[in-house]
Amino acid sequence: MGRMPKPIETHVPNRAELVDHLVRTRISGQVATPRENNLSHYRKLANGDRHYWLGLELGDRWTDEQDVLAVMAERVGVVDDATHRFGQDTIDPELTVAGLDRMAARLRKAALDRQSVLLATGHPGGLLDVHRATAAALRAAGCEIVVIPAGLVADEGSVWQFADVAVLERGATLWHTHSPEPMAAILDGLAASGRPQPDLVVADHGWAGCAAQRGLDAVGYADCNDPALFLGEAEGTLQVAVPLDDHVRDPRFYDPMVAYLLSAAGLL
Repeated sequence: MGRMPKPIETHVPNRAELVDHLVRTRISGQVATPRENNLSHYRKLANGDRHYWLGLELGDRWTDEQDVLAVMAERVGVVDDATHRFGQDTIDPELTVAGLDRMAARLRKAALDRQSVLLATGHPGGLLDVHRATAAALRAAGCEIVVIPAGLVADEGSVWQFADVAVLERGATLWHTHSPEPMAAILDGLAASGRPQPDLVVADHGWAGCAAQRGLDAVGYADCNDPALFLGEAEGTLQVAVPLDDHVRDPRFYDPMVAYLLSAAGLL
């Protein structure tokens, strides 16, 4: 029998190298997401628009957009100046790496305990391969990668797995979605078939928010215009939210980041 392929083939950067790479590729640093888009999303979340809650139940705890901005400045590194209304915004690369370190610690625990892990993405154009490589490394370490039930539907689409990652599909196309409904369909489907809930969910957008709201261990990635997951982390509902631009020009730009994450988790 042939040797199993390595989960990822790339140089593992040290922290300084990764910070430099994140800034050069605009995963962090001066990101493409404009300031006005960020503030618009913070305002809509504070005004109770559930599309921006990403599956979390925020109640009336975040009704002031200035409070949302303060958390985003602290946990993401956006400009902490309410009068900065237009133009460039930022993600602090040091906070991205710190988030990766926190996520790595949780992945290490999953591997040591041979836990069951569900991976999912609402951003397949950017993060599908990030999650795929993580799934491959966890499986190689002895984790069970949860296989979702067949025939699931949500938001007028189908919920499938590609390369061990759950996604929403419509008309032979993988969809970008912030909705929590696809994750709800998976978790409800597991329960209906008498199967246990995953020990850990690694995801983004509403997939991560829904899992965390249901009390599961959940870690995920989020952009600077998606504040809900960072509020969830601040409140302790979500275990880890890693700040980054979740759809940069070339998905291969994430490879060094994934190599750093998996190495820090002891999975390479």
